Amino acid sequence: MSATRHPGLTDRFGREHRDLRISLTDRCSLRCTYCMPAEGVPWLQRETMLSTDEMVRIARVAVEMGVDEIRLTGGEPLLRADVVDVVARLASLEGPGGRPELSLTTNALRLPALASQLRDAGLERVNISLDTLDRARFHELTRRDKLVETLAGIAAADAAGLSPIKINAVAMRGVNDDEIVDLTQFCVDHGYQMRFIEQMPLDAGHTWDRQEMVTGEEILAQLTEHWTLTERGDRGAAPAQVWDIEGTDASVGVIASVTRPFCGTCDRVRLTADGQLRACLFARQESDLRALMRGGADDAALADAVAACLQLKQPGHDIDDPSFLQPDRPMSAIGG
Repeated sequence: MSATRHPGLTDRFGREHRDLRISLTDRCSLRCTYCMPAEGVPWLQRETMLSTDEMVRIARVAVEMGVDEIRLTGGEPLLRADVVDVVARLASLEGPGGRPELSLTTNALRLPALASQLRDAGLERVNISLDTLDRARFHELTRRDKLVETLAGIAAADAAGLSPIKINAVAMRGVNDDEIVDLTQFCVDHGYQMRFIEQMPLDAGHTWDRQEMVTGEEILAQLTEHWTLTERGDRGAAPAQVWDIEGTDASVGVIASVTRPFCGTCDRVRLTADGQLRACLFARQESDLRALMRGGADDAALADAVAACLQLKQPGHDIDDPSFLQPDRPMSAIGG
């Protein structure tokens, strides 16, 4: 039986929004070169951060409107001290179609300690960032010598049954583009799903250069030299185009946000850790739900604000347009 969604989840281009990304914190335990400078970025002030009650309230309103997927992001979401409680409370929400699917994107460093607790609390699966299998390169890329711990976190998620495990890598020219096959083979060997992502202009230093970005076509060219790939059919609203790898049970996906944007089917809306709702990853406008709540707004007013925010969503991100302006916030502050 199909769920009936609130009409406010449909934007002016007919896109129905069902996927809510919630940033639990802007803080991170790594300092990836394509995300933030070595010294980090100014963190959000504690008083501006949503409380757990506030975050869950917004999520409940969204789920009651018809959102049926919630992804927890950061920064690094596992740095939030009450992350297990957050997961348990979100997993218990009920909407028109039942409980939302709950997943999390992480660097995996805290998964050895938390994976089983998160699974018991209601988390279903994880996306894990892993840009290299070389320890020295990992240290250079993240400015932390944590590859061993990351691999232990991936294994812990697997053991806890947080599946399917998706491994995300940002492909960068002259940095890790020589590991595209190796990363995919790692996933084939372990039963994970590999996902390569075109580097997007979301770094804190605004140093993104399109010429340094490895395109989806280049990624596929490397993969097809090594394997026979069969493209899957219509991906719907999923960001990754997926190929099955012949002779294995594995798949590999490419998220070509820059060269093959999927804006026309985008069903995602994002809530930052300080309570700002964003209709697009690249939006330059936000809707302040924190101020609404702290000003005494009821749930109906919150639902109206969600609907109004979605009406601001543009048909596409226009990265290739000369007039494109990178968002003021970096990825770590927006949430992926």
